[in-house]
Amino acid sequence: MSVACGWVWQAVAVHSLVCVMFFHVASYLPSTPMTHQDLHCAASAVTPAPTPISYSEHNGVRFLHFAGAEDCTQGAILLSEPDRLLLPYAQQMMAWLLFMEPTQLANAHIAQLGLGPGSLTGFCYRKLPEARVTAVEINPLVIEAARTAFHLPPDDHRLQVLAQDALDWVMDPAQQGTVDALQVDVYDGVHDGSPALQSLAFYRACRQVLRAPGVMAINLHCSHEDFGRNMERICEAFDYRVLMFPITMVENTIALAFNGPTLTVDWAALQARAEALQSTFGLPTADWIEGLRRANPHQQGSVLTL
Repeated sequence: MSVACGWVWQAVAVHSLVCVMFFHVASYLPSTPMTHQDLHCAASAVTPAPTPISYSEHNGVRFLHFAGAEDCTQGAILLSEPDRLLLPYAQQMMAWLLFMEPTQLANAHIAQLGLGPGSLTGFCYRKLPEARVTAVEINPLVIEAARTAFHLPPDDHRLQVLAQDALDWVMDPAQQGTVDALQVDVYDGVHDGSPALQSLAFYRACRQVLRAPGVMAINLHCSHEDFGRNMERICEAFDYRVLMFPITMVENTIALAFNGPTLTVDWAALQARAEALQSTFGLPTADWIEGLRRANPHQQGSVLTL
């Protein structure tokens, strides 16, 4: 086993142990829905009808659900503050901000695979007024709900929401090298905890759409049996240039994967940047750095190198 592979499985083992400990602990919010196996090998199959969706409200929070999995949530908004990212894992999906220079951020192209209620897409659109934002969602009912019930703005010269399979989008040669930050949250209505897209080919295509430098943030369920294999595929696709967050809520963990030149930054400088971003974006970024250091045993020195 290589040193790089070893740290991945060490980190996965820690995440899996925590998942086992907390798997039956009730969360203050419903967990993110479970999903089915990678569909890209079934391209010849008949496309199924879109999974129906529903939404519910509790204490001023509106939740998006898939039919048949109403005890789980695809995302949520606080009705009194729809621009705020409410769920911890959604907040951490924005962690690529820590690693992007202001000059790149000013003209960034941010792509979201899997729209959900549109919380992340809307946040990027509103909080980064010079950025271009693209969202790719296969289920037209999800797009309709995001627009009619979750305050997602209409398309304009900066925002485009595509009713398309995310695999087709990342495989399109026209998208290669066009994205600064890629946010991947490809879950659907089949409740088994596995991403709808999770092949090595998919992750390699995700890397190919990134500019250099560029960052992918991906939401994974550490309680699912495919979690370790998914992490290994991501690491292989990105040459092991990957960071893992500690678990959020009960079973979500966010991974960051990097493309482009070698990244070298002092952890202290990263903490300072996190504190500046917290005041700008209202995210708890200042609390993330220590957790990142603990969750990535291969990065314990004073300098982070990827």
